[in-house]
Amino acid sequence: MKNIDKYRGCLVGGASGDALGYAVEFYQEDFIFKKYGENGITEYDLINGIAHISDDTQMTLFTANGLLLGTTRGMTRGIMQAYPSYIASCYKDWLKTQLECYPLKEHLSYSWLVNVPELFNRRAPGNTCISAIENGANGTIDEPINQSKGSGGIMRVAPIGLYFDGKKYTSDEIAMIGAETAALTHGHELGYIPAAALVHILHLISHNEDISLLEAVMDTKKALLRLFADKTHLKDLILLIDRAVALANKNLDDLEAIRELGQGWVAEETLAIAIYCSLKYSDDFDKAIIASVNHSGDSDSTGSVTGNIMGAYLGYKSIPQKYIRNLELVNVIMEIADDLYNDCKITEYGSYHDEIWEQKYIKKTYVPSKTSSEE
Repeated sequence: MKNIDKYRGCLVGGASGDALGYAVEFYQEDFIFKKYGENGITEYDLINGIAHISDDTQMTLFTANGLLLGTTRGMTRGIMQAYPSYIASCYKDWLKTQLECYPLKEHLSYSWLVNVPELFNRRAPGNTCISAIENGANGTIDEPINQSKGSGGIMRVAPIGLYFDGKKYTSDEIAMIGAETAALTHGHELGYIPAAALVHILHLISHNEDISLLEAVMDTKKALLRLFADKTHLKDLILLIDRAVALANKNLDDLEAIRELGQGWVAEETLAIAIYCSLKYSDDFDKAIIASVNHSGDSDSTGSVTGNIMGAYLGYKSIPQKYIRNLELVNVIMEIADDLYNDCKITEYGSYHDEIWEQKYIKKTYVPSKTSSEE
């Protein structure tokens, strides 16, 4: 069952965790607690009144655009390629925003997001993502282009878990779309299997009202064993997930628990930290996000993935206003979330017409009227 509150919650929640963590991404924990106090960073560190998102949220938006581009092509032309190919095309547009200035000149665009000037900011993009996309972003699980397992593969795939409602594709097939999307740029088994896990978790909690987060994690472990039984490093990920679950049930200091799971610079650690924080504070978005970013590791990615999970689980209404106020591009993020929920209704021979949708996903000329929060 689709619930727009969960769609919005997942993407805005992810951006919230990203923005909170981005401010401290390259800080050591001692400095974080010295600068922000004994509880660490608990509110946005604003720059000119804005809470900046990082490359994590930027790429998440382009992932969503790729999904909607693919479906729109299929609905209006009667034929389409695999979803990762459209996502890869949109990543090439994202790369343009990192290397060129706004507005782009004489550029064949795949994404209307290139019409959003705020996206033309480099926010510590990952080297693997940049180099892989420069070389075509054409990696697959069967033909990997590198052996990277950095967090850049997992931090951008949340829209895949949201988008598909389980009618056209099974939950396992949806997870594999997540894995193949990560494998476009990250070829190590632990670069794409954690992405499949995140997508599977998000799919379960965003389309089911009666499943607990722990049940979703346990079900996802079973799915990974079905899908990746032949992969050498699967057992390492399963053990790390089990450790995260166990730590969430212990009365440990969050920082101590996170140290046992890693720093989040690689995808399996990003996932494990997010699972720990989400399970530990499964009824409190604020506490989960704060725990997820106050450490010496990849704070924006751990915050982003935790926010994706918590937002999808508890919904947009659970996100405190302090995370929505001043969040960069919050209205664009909401608009993309709504598009994922509403989906393409235009067909090849039908009479239905939607000028805004055509501007976005056919002509790519759409320019949003608002890009930041009005609150």
